[in-house]
Amino acid sequence: MNQKSETLPNVAPNAISATIGERRVLLVEDDRSVQRYLQVILQRAGYEVACAADGLEAMKIALSQSIDAVVTDAIMPHFSGQEFCRFIRSYPTLPIILLSAFENKTASEGDDLADVRLTKPVDPEELTSCLARLIRERQRT
Repeated sequence: MNQKSETLPNVAPNAISATIGERRVLLVEDDRSVQRYLQVILQRAGYEVACAADGLEAMKIALSQSIDAVVTDAIMPHFSGQEFCRFIRSYPTLPIILLSAFENKTASEGDDLADVRLTKPVDPEELTSCLARLIRERQRT
């Protein structure tokens, strides 16, 4: 994401929050500015957001708090997004969105563990609609 001054996208909270209720998303991102940007996007879409700066911190949150979905960066210190996906798959009902700065058309390690892989910079509409869809699908099962 560019460091220049960006305006946060205007995500219509009513369009999505009516279908998601008060869902709690675990956001795992080591870049604080990207983390804050994504947190605001998710909050404006009606989600309650728990943030972690790396996979180890995310594991602690996942084990101690109730969460409905995970949005995680692929590359982080201490415990990568792929490793965290492997851990979180012990809870098969949790939807996982894996974010990567690298646009790679071939499957990489961890991709099969995530439900969706999105390339950074993430389109806010794509992220929120994808997350809402995954949560709805999990509720049906």
